[in-house]
Amino acid sequence: MSVSYQLPDGANMEFEQPVSALEIAGRISKKLAKQALAAKANGNLIDVYLPIDDGATVEIITRDTDEALELIRHDAAHVMAQAVQELFPDTQVTIGPTIANGFYYDFHRDIPFTPDDLKTIEKRMLEIVRRNEEIRREIWDRDEAVAFFLEKGEEFKAEIIRDLPADQEVSLYRQGDFIDLCRGPHLPSTSKLGDGFKLTKVAGAYWRGDADKAQLQRIYGTAWRDKKELNAYLKQLEEAEKRDHRKLAKEMGLFHIQQEAVGSMFWHPKGWRMRKNLENYIRGKMEKGGYEEVSTPQMMDRILWEQSGHWDKYGEDMFTVCTHDHKEMAVKPMNCPGHVQIFKQGITSYRDLPIRLGEFTTLFRNEAHGALHGLMRARSFSQDDAHIFCTEEQVNEETAGFIKMLREVYADFGFDSFRIKFSDRPDNRAGSDETWDKAEGALRSAVESLGLECELNPGEGAFYGPKLEFVLRDAIGRDWQCGTLQVDFVLPDRLDAEYVAEDGSRQRPVMLHRAVLGSLERFLGILIESTAGHLPLWLAPRPVAVCTITNSADEYATTVQQKLVAAGIPAELDIRNEKIGFKVREHSRAKTPRIWVIGEQEAQHNQVAIRTLGSQATETVDLDEAVAALAEATRLPI
Repeated sequence: MSVSYQLPDGANMEFEQPVSALEIAGRISKKLAKQALAAKANGNLIDVYLPIDDGATVEIITRDTDEALELIRHDAAHVMAQAVQELFPDTQVTIGPTIANGFYYDFHRDIPFTPDDLKTIEKRMLEIVRRNEEIRREIWDRDEAVAFFLEKGEEFKAEIIRDLPADQEVSLYRQGDFIDLCRGPHLPSTSKLGDGFKLTKVAGAYWRGDADKAQLQRIYGTAWRDKKELNAYLKQLEEAEKRDHRKLAKEMGLFHIQQEAVGSMFWHPKGWRMRKNLENYIRGKMEKGGYEEVSTPQMMDRILWEQSGHWDKYGEDMFTVCTHDHKEMAVKPMNCPGHVQIFKQGITSYRDLPIRLGEFTTLFRNEAHGALHGLMRARSFSQDDAHIFCTEEQVNEETAGFIKMLREVYADFGFDSFRIKFSDRPDNRAGSDETWDKAEGALRSAVESLGLECELNPGEGAFYGPKLEFVLRDAIGRDWQCGTLQVDFVLPDRLDAEYVAEDGSRQRPVMLHRAVLGSLERFLGILIESTAGHLPLWLAPRPVAVCTITNSADEYATTVQQKLVAAGIPAELDIRNEKIGFKVREHSRAKTPRIWVIGEQEAQHNQVAIRTLGSQATETVDLDEAVAALAEATRLPI
């Protein structure tokens, strides 16, 4: 009896008995067998040396495939744990997953790890790689596994095993003398990891994320296919550190954060002007697109959030207030339930649809302290949030209109292209499978009608509906998910929204949740870092500084500044008794886009010498011409 396997190109390969992916790769070529890291059998990732069932479709995973990075990072975490226990035998290993761009492992140890320890651990990791130790999977009896780890003093691993579901096998991986609990798969040996990794930092953590449990030390690392990829990523990190929006915000005088209001910004005049410029820009785009702006209460009864389903899903992330009459009120983390309440007032006809409602009021989310990151992750923020109530037949047209606006907006900020992810139903969701079939079908139809290319993002839809996620890439190569469009058949039903159809029947509207920028604060953080603070003139908090070379030009400089302000251009007047070089350096550091230099010559001829941020050259222009040009350049591009 022969065993048959199908390859990705459709070819079949036969053997006398079940074989491993490594044997399949060896029959194709010696080179492929040498490059094989793992395999996919019927779409499931498996170890390269395990026998594969008859009839499976088999794909060999090499270093160049998309799955390779996940494997490499997974193994880097295990090799790090092995290195730590070899160097510090009193250390317990706990949990070590992969994360974006790398990995971490949590350790329990009384003595804190130091930066020098990280260098020592990294050196030992390279030694383990050179040992070329085989990595092999073993299935253990549950009680034996618990006893094994307890005997080693590994209480955390023993606890994990005890908590595994009764029907789940206990899978351990052995590499040399190191044994760890893991579902796998793994690389076939430690040498396959290579040297494209680096340990980056140590942070605090709690066992299973519970502050009441043991405190752990978390070592982070990054891992890549090779040194070239690693160095490119480290260079990106170095550049990102220079561009950190919190650092630039301080230099630009935009905002600050302090302990009395963690997760919220103290916006300074310049920063708030920039923030309002952004809001007014997107408000203008929305008005042009037929949206009407509304405002809903900051606090609403818990009952409404329970009805919408948000309480079950996000209750722990909401701030709540108990009133004098013992009602529990939630400070709103999103606008959608409030917009449904506005839609429900009065009788809505199919002739009134679509109805587009937008809102910019502040939202509040109780983000974990460790997750907060300036504008990128805050507890209070605003969104260019809007909801479109329409019929099923209008979904395609409304999707097209939204994406047209989104393209225009992104282009205004210099993002000429973006990727789209299609996120379908999550495991924890509201609504029936039939409802989800309809919602996903409607969104897929809209995508196809527009000829859009999407990558599937399985299981990442909202709890009430599938969504499109629009991903931008910044100037240093990082991806940011900003815009979203979600098709929702669930909330209108849960909150009893309806309209009168053409035949007189009562029907549920489709609710499209959409945002172009997402959080305005986060988008500003992305933009500041992508541009290194060199913002578009119309968005810049203070587009021009008028600086004097000599005090004899102070009167003319004051007139110039007044003329700019009269033209609606925020302008700073700098007539300090300082050298012009000092003034230029200060305003350049604050990322002021234009510096108008005024000396006796300019005052005498009614001119200004214009210096653009990032340039050493100056251009002398007549004052009226310069003011008119700057007024045009600072106009919101709506």
